[in-house]
Amino acid sequence: MKSEKRASSLRRQLLTPLLWIWLLGMSAAALGAYSLSRSSANAAFDRSLQDEAGALAAKIIWTDRGPLLDMSRQTLELLTWDSTERNSFAVLDERGHVLAGESGLPRPDLRHNSFARPVLFDGAMVGEPVRGAMFSLTSPMLDRSVSIVVVETRHKRDRLVRDVLMAMALPTLALGLLTFALLAWGVRRGLQPLREVAREVARRAPSDLRPLPTDGVPAEAQPLIERINSLLLEVTDSIDRQRRFVADAAHQLRTPVAGLRVLAQELMLELRQQGRDSEAQLQPLVAAMLKSSDRLARLIGQLLSLVRSQGSMALEAEAFHQDLRPLLREAAEPLALQAARKGRSLVLDMPDVPVMAFAHSVWLGEALSNALDNALRYGGPHICLRLVDESGGARIEIEDDGPGVAAADLGRLAEPFWRGERADTRSDGGSGLGLAIAYEIVTRLGGRWTAQTRPELAGFRLVWQLPA
Repeated sequence: MKSEKRASSLRRQLLTPLLWIWLLGMSAAALGAYSLSRSSANAAFDRSLQDEAGALAAKIIWTDRGPLLDMSRQTLELLTWDSTERNSFAVLDERGHVLAGESGLPRPDLRHNSFARPVLFDGAMVGEPVRGAMFSLTSPMLDRSVSIVVVETRHKRDRLVRDVLMAMALPTLALGLLTFALLAWGVRRGLQPLREVAREVARRAPSDLRPLPTDGVPAEAQPLIERINSLLLEVTDSIDRQRRFVADAAHQLRTPVAGLRVLAQELMLELRQQGRDSEAQLQPLVAAMLKSSDRLARLIGQLLSLVRSQGSMALEAEAFHQDLRPLLREAAEPLALQAARKGRSLVLDMPDVPVMAFAHSVWLGEALSNALDNALRYGGPHICLRLVDESGGARIEIEDDGPGVAAADLGRLAEPFWRGERADTRSDGGSGLGLAIAYEIVTRLGGRWTAQTRPELAGFRLVWQLPA
């Protein structure tokens, strides 16, 4: 069978879109912060470059020999010195010859635009990206012009961008994480009533069909819980009608079955009075009638037991913490005698000290009797009823060395009237209700039911674990 895809939780369905929205918002905020910090850093440093180019242009002196840069060596060294950046400048004539400064600087083709104000450009110097400014000026008397080029590396710009980005991104990230955590907490808190309803359902026994609580359930989930409660009421009503029908039918059948048995017994006495010939001829027929009436009476009795075990709330209400050894001994003794008459053995194995568990004396005895009767009918020659003391309860094992049950049929043992393959041809007198009654009683007491068969062990084993 193809496995069904597991549905995602409601919490995940609510939080996943919010997470994606948060991630997209964080990405947009990070891009915006990067763009803003980069433009702010470039604006500040570009203004500094333009001012530096303008300051150098103000130091140009026009002489008869041409333009001269009127600055001391100390001033020039101070202008170009920086511990983290590489700053350089050059003064160029109309033909591009270096009049002062450093050669090899990038020379953009922007000279015709740089007479009014310094022009900014990007370039590379010694394989490293730089930002530069060019300012050109013309001699007021001579027909000559010069251009001042100032460049610097981008280290300080990048560092400032990184610092500004971190200063903006970290608080935004922290605020986003806090917001998402609060959203997750809010969703979890909103779904808590639904988890409480789920835990309530998990704690219940299969026979507990009371309406689910609606206290604190969100308004959006109220229609679902109310519909489930409506279905539970309908199922309870249907089960009650079925139980009443089975109980009424069983009660109605008990009277004619009892009358049939009495008539068969009277017929047997009448045949004995008439003579041996008549008795010899009709006795097998009358014996078969008596056997059938006994089997029918047993079936009716087990039907009533099944209905009472399924419908009676007194089973749980009257159960209490008690020693299981007397219950096992009382259930095993009559069946041990019956097994001995058939040449088989029923062994009771239990500790010498009390074994305490939650049980109902009458109903657990009924379950044990049915399970042992099933072992006598279908099991091997050796049957063992074992009681084991466990932490938190007790374990009851009914084991035999018979042919066992097909592994595929283990899950059907508790089905009413199921008796295995070709059950219609069997003449063992079984009704197919014994284990169904036992299963109903054990589960109503809060116990767990496990069945094992060949080849795991030599025969069949039924294990009940009852809570303390």
